[in-house]
Amino acid sequence: MSSHGLRIAFFGASLVSAWWNGAAMYYRGLLRALHARGHRITFYEPALPERQRHRDLPVAPDYATVVMYSAEGTQGLERCLEDARSADVVVKASGVGVLDDWLNARVLELRSGTTQVVYWDLDAPVTLERMAGNPEDAFRALVPCYDRIFTQGGGDAVVLAYRDFGARECIPVYSAVDPDAHHPVGPEPRFDCDLVFMDDRLPDLERRVESYFMRAADLLPDKRFLLGGEGWGERSRPANMRYLGPVPLRDHNALRVSARSVLDVSRDGMARFGFSPAPRLLEAAAAGACLITDPWEGIELFLEPGRECLVAQDGLEVAEAVLCLTDEGVRQLGEAARRRVLAEHTYAHRALLVEQALGHVPGPGTVRKSVA
Repeated sequence: MSSHGLRIAFFGASLVSAWWNGAAMYYRGLLRALHARGHRITFYEPALPERQRHRDLPVAPDYATVVMYSAEGTQGLERCLEDARSADVVVKASGVGVLDDWLNARVLELRSGTTQVVYWDLDAPVTLERMAGNPEDAFRALVPCYDRIFTQGGGDAVVLAYRDFGARECIPVYSAVDPDAHHPVGPEPRFDCDLVFMDDRLPDLERRVESYFMRAADLLPDKRFLLGGEGWGERSRPANMRYLGPVPLRDHNALRVSARSVLDVSRDGMARFGFSPAPRLLEAAAAGACLITDPWEGIELFLEPGRECLVAQDGLEVAEAVLCLTDEGVRQLGEAARRRVLAEHTYAHRALLVEQALGHVPGPGTVRKSVA
């Protein structure tokens, strides 16, 4: 493949809005890092009214051209597909939210001797369980047609499962951090607490939040707990737990730094498949937060339990960790976690992996020193 930068056409949920879009920071970090390596990215997203009303990037970023298409009918998408025909790589991400099944099939018509077509699965456990449970699932027959499958995580279990469905190649591209976006800041009194949990309320997450976070709050009535994220407003909570509502991205660093400790809990599917850090776990580490996480296979590849994070088996162990943490322990765990992710788990590291997987060899002078 050419040593010049790739032209990448990316069909995803949204680059400009993080509203009910857990992949937003993943998109941004990875595409920004790819742009910094000389690649040209066009991001196609549906113009859904709610996402646009809640957009947190008022203008499109400098590292990608954002093209919005109507969520009504296929006419706008057809124009985007024709525009993407000249790209070197066409990516269809999972969970776009508009005509996903239709688009999964249509992007494959762009495959040619000069254009690779990639499916990027941002929720592989859910996809794989859905296909396993339904032999008539529309995506099953498409899997072998893609040049390769990228996943946001999953390790060997997800790779082998995708190969069983006929994938030519499956490469996990794990969540990471953008050091320019996730870093220590000064604490803010409004976020002062003993433990914070922040994630949107989803069916396959709520039960585990109850057993880890809510249970710990019940066990420690004299400690202060903060809950952030979409959808928790009507959920009953312990009296010592304050609900923040959805937390703007601009406040994430301050929230993680101000809390004495930060809890991360895996969703049910990811806990079963293992081997995939949630984006918010690594983002909190980059901010220097003191992390407590539930156990999952492969965690030591990202953070060392006992030195860079604490691992709790249930709500009781979460409560014990909150009680036993000293000021020095909080500081040491946070600093060690930050060093680890900056050394091994930035989106610059992931961009190199993506290039290698696509068979791209960068030429001299293609890497930009900075990105606006």
